[in-house]
Amino acid sequence: MSALQKLQDRIKQKGLRRTFRTLWERYVFFHWELLWMERDLVTPVPPCTLRPYSGLRLVDIDTQNADAFTKHFGDRVETMRELAAEGHTGHMYLDENDDAVAFIWGSKRNYHDRHYYGCWFPVKDGEFFEFGGEMTRPYFGTALSVDAQIRLWQTMQAQGCNKVVDVCETHNVPALKLHIRMGYHEQGRVMHVYGFFGRWRLFRESRYSGSRLDLLRKPGRPTVAASA
Repeated sequence: MSALQKLQDRIKQKGLRRTFRTLWERYVFFHWELLWMERDLVTPVPPCTLRPYSGLRLVDIDTQNADAFTKHFGDRVETMRELAAEGHTGHMYLDENDDAVAFIWGSKRNYHDRHYYGCWFPVKDGEFFEFGGEMTRPYFGTALSVDAQIRLWQTMQAQGCNKVVDVCETHNVPALKLHIRMGYHEQGRVMHVYGFFGRWRLFRESRYSGSRLDLLRKPGRPTVAASA
């Protein structure tokens, strides 16, 4: 298939405006805002009404079993192996065929996300940085999104941690709603990631007061915070 045909198919699927925006962000410029969130590891998670799931088993990710990602996350196999080799704590969930259908990671030390954002995320004593949570589409909307986090919290608590911190993209509304449901609190910090021409990136941090998530908690309530 020619590049022109691929472009035409993408326009039919996503529309001209979304296609143009995607191409602009990929090859010209993008600006992501990452909200810092935190939560203690002992407060119970509120009850949820997510769909149940079954038939999965949790396995610690290591350099020897990373091939389990081949079927559903083929482009991440070596990344998973690298993260395990660096000593980060990773959980994957395997189906009946021993294929990974979900994963999540935690780091007790400053984390350099060279695989995606490209910046450093500092981690204080007693904290761990949660990152990389993802699952295949059949498990969207299931309780796995909650259980995977809780199991990682328990593992990291056993390693001496008392708080989980992470970042969430402001345009990822489902992820923000999940954070609210899980009882996370905003730290009032934003990591800004700027990309230029698909090659260079710059980073800065700003602070804000109030909440950036009020509109998601109570529809119709105005946002009271503004990024600095």
